[in-house]
Amino acid sequence: MDSFAALFEASISGGEFGKEGEIVQGTVVAVQRDNVIIDIGGKSEGMIALSEFAGADGTVSVKAGDRIDVYIESRENDDGLVTLSKEKADKMKVWDEISGACERDELIEGTISQRVKGGLSVTIKGGVKAFLPGSQVDLRPIRNLDKLIGQTYQFKVIKFNKKRGNIVLSRRVLLEKERDEQKTKTLETLEEGKVVRGVIKNITEYGAFVDLGGIDGLLHITDMSWGRVNHPEELFKVGDEVTVKVLKYNPETERVSLGLKQTQEDPWSHAEEAFPPGKKVHGKVMSITDYGAFVELEPGVEGLIHVSEMSWTKKVKHPSKLLEVGQEIDCQVLEVDAKAKRISLGLKQLEPDPWTLFTEKYSPGDKIGGKVRSITDYGVFIGIEEGVDGMVHKSDLSWTAKVNNPADLHHKGDDVEAIILSINHDEKKVSLGIKQLWDDPWPTIFSEFPPGKVVDTKVVSVVDYGVFVRIREGVEGLVPTNELVERKGEDGEVKPYEIGDAFQAEIANVDSQDRRLTLSMRIGEGVALAQKSEKQRASVTPKKSDEGPRATSIGELIKQKLGDKLVKKDDEG
Repeated sequence: MDSFAALFEASISGGEFGKEGEIVQGTVVAVQRDNVIIDIGGKSEGMIALSEFAGADGTVSVKAGDRIDVYIESRENDDGLVTLSKEKADKMKVWDEISGACERDELIEGTISQRVKGGLSVTIKGGVKAFLPGSQVDLRPIRNLDKLIGQTYQFKVIKFNKKRGNIVLSRRVLLEKERDEQKTKTLETLEEGKVVRGVIKNITEYGAFVDLGGIDGLLHITDMSWGRVNHPEELFKVGDEVTVKVLKYNPETERVSLGLKQTQEDPWSHAEEAFPPGKKVHGKVMSITDYGAFVELEPGVEGLIHVSEMSWTKKVKHPSKLLEVGQEIDCQVLEVDAKAKRISLGLKQLEPDPWTLFTEKYSPGDKIGGKVRSITDYGVFIGIEEGVDGMVHKSDLSWTAKVNNPADLHHKGDDVEAIILSINHDEKKVSLGIKQLWDDPWPTIFSEFPPGKVVDTKVVSVVDYGVFVRIREGVEGLVPTNELVERKGEDGEVKPYEIGDAFQAEIANVDSQDRRLTLSMRIGEGVALAQKSEKQRASVTPKKSDEGPRATSIGELIKQKLGDKLVKKDDEG
């Protein structure tokens, strides 16, 4: 009995069925509701929870007679059963396989399962978890690691510690090796002028980097399209495949410049045939500057509408007042220079030229009507037709009023009539005259309006130094401020004169040299002054020429008698 007992003791302490912590092969004896009974030899049986046999989908496929590897956790318990584990046996075998692969520098396959601090968790054989650092995921840093979850890749083990259960993987090492192999192959055939295929790897403001196979080339934004490209993202996104042409290649620096538009026909090569001068075209406004707007006629071909070619009638201060980026418009081709890649376009040419319409309708000597558009120091501009203005020089405003400031007689918005004096076709200018509406009154002015004559007048303009009055159509005169009679209202306050006021006045001075009439509201004084001047002129002894100028007319004598103040005011008027 003693020898049998010793044999049994030896068998359960590490005999035929192994020791604690070892993996042995056993046979499934029975499959119970929650457990599986396994014979591991040496007349010993063990028990494993049924859940350890469940597959990924939760189904259990174990049956009596199956041979499986198990891990001995402890000796027989009170029920005479050895505690076993299938999961631990599987994991230990996986660790052994991983260790062997690491020693042999082999690759292992795994699936990225979740995001962890510093990188990703990868599930490899037998459910073993390994760590993939963020720096080892790809050749370039990946911002969104979550998009890799669920992806299966080949990895290289770069760190392995079985005791601590620590496994560190790398995918970058494999990609670098693959890239180097591709690079060697690519460089063997790479040359300037060759058309190659690549993948967009990265996008910047100035271009896109294209992976040609182990080596990157720069596709600059100016070489992406014959047309305008504001940002490379308008054309590409990372991962797009492109066919490009090698523009420059430096074997020493391994720098490669690429072009996409160079693989296509230059649209300017047929621009002269496609866009002859005079042709009406349709395009899209691509950009606006201070001097004009650029319009895309077709991809790669743009023309400029200069601000001066936008309207016949409007003075366009800035193109953005008429056009906006993205707007589709019709315009006309004015000039084409395919070599310089320039096309001049016009917008106003689609409308009739107002100048042509004007010259067909009017000739010098015609009478026109219009509104005063603007007034300058030298004249008045009158709108004749839409887009055509004429100018009345201040010397052509009146026969009898010396006008230094045209604003004294006319105001912006006034309705006026005038005669066309001349038409300058080269400069597209029209000269007008208002006084020419009537015959020159000066041949008969002394007989019609002798000094001292009382006439009916009407105020046409009020100025600081007096009022301009109309004596009859075509004849105006000035009543200086000191020759005006104050008017008082019902309240006794002095009322200023206004345009349209009518009153009688006396002809005070007729200046044939400066061609102007001066009047006075102080009726009676003018007649006495005129008679007195006649007597003085008769008694005046002629002076020598070196004694200075002398009065030679009644008008000049009257001017002297009116005083320096009247003369000064009259000269200013």
